[in-house]
Amino acid sequence: MLTVNAIAAPSATDPLVRTTIDRRDLGPRDVLIEISYAGICHSDIHTVRGDWGPVPYPLTVGHEIVGHIAEVGSEATKHAVGDRVGVGCMVNSCRECDNCRAGQEQYCLNGNVGTYASTDRDGTVTQGGYSTHIVVDEDFVLRVPTSIPHEAAAPLLCAGITTYSPLAHWNAGPGKKVAVVGMGGLGHMAVKIAVAMGAEVTVLSQTLSKKDDGLAFGAKDYHATSDPATFEALKNTFDLIINTVSAPIDINAYLSLLRLDGTLVSVGAPPEPLPVQVFALFGQRRSFAGSSIGGIPETQQMLDFCASHGIAPEIELIKADEVNDAYERVLSSDVRYRFVIDINSLR
Repeated sequence: MLTVNAIAAPSATDPLVRTTIDRRDLGPRDVLIEISYAGICHSDIHTVRGDWGPVPYPLTVGHEIVGHIAEVGSEATKHAVGDRVGVGCMVNSCRECDNCRAGQEQYCLNGNVGTYASTDRDGTVTQGGYSTHIVVDEDFVLRVPTSIPHEAAAPLLCAGITTYSPLAHWNAGPGKKVAVVGMGGLGHMAVKIAVAMGAEVTVLSQTLSKKDDGLAFGAKDYHATSDPATFEALKNTFDLIINTVSAPIDINAYLSLLRLDGTLVSVGAPPEPLPVQVFALFGQRRSFAGSSIGGIPETQQMLDFCASHGIAPEIELIKADEVNDAYERVLSSDVRYRFVIDINSLR
């Protein structure tokens, strides 16, 4: 076992604290990663506060991880010491089901192993990236292109792939009108990626406070959803809507904005159910779908796409002792657009 410094949640209500956690011994096909930066995802907050179900406290979260390979197992061949790498939302899967064999490990029929709060192969609870080191099977480690700024790369491992995957699957590109609901950590990445794919992008946000940013990221238009006139003006407009909001919204109102055969995809995950009126789907043969992260091949594709198009998240770099304040600011939408923890401050 390797004991490393970390930040953990003792319970659903207590502040996160500095602590130590144990990492498993390096297996033959494992790599040891010295973590440089870890992004703060809204999912981290939902998890530590028990919004999505029981949590094995104490828990170290964080599934937006970048760093360098510090050591490789005796049979590991995909990465070498010193390589710049990343880890996202999963660290293993069954490798045998149809979905895993198709490179869709995120949809493993036997359940993938999450980077935190899952049962690891040795029976222990997985602990995430708010820590100085992590041991991961080499097959679930991504190569991070050096053209992506190191401190900004971490959010791509969740926010980047969570938005890239549905945009790619539903063929966002030239001639397609795409709306992005929400301009937070996921939303601003969806805008940048969809624009780079060639789509015409509109942002739908609660207010116009981030309009200048949205237009600077390449959006053609920006509307306030707090204004009822927005929904009237944009009826039957979009081929694809990406909903990035992790809070309840009126899904039926947004479905009305889809044109014939349009699809609304939710990637945000509010704790509450989202009621859907079936008649909102009938009129224009609309679809309402969900999308998770991407598999390992697609996540590497996303990283390479972002590198080739000069895409990186907008971040605010913080120290380890600022995590609790950062959580409160995320909940009040006071960040543009992703907090990233400088893990050097934890050593």
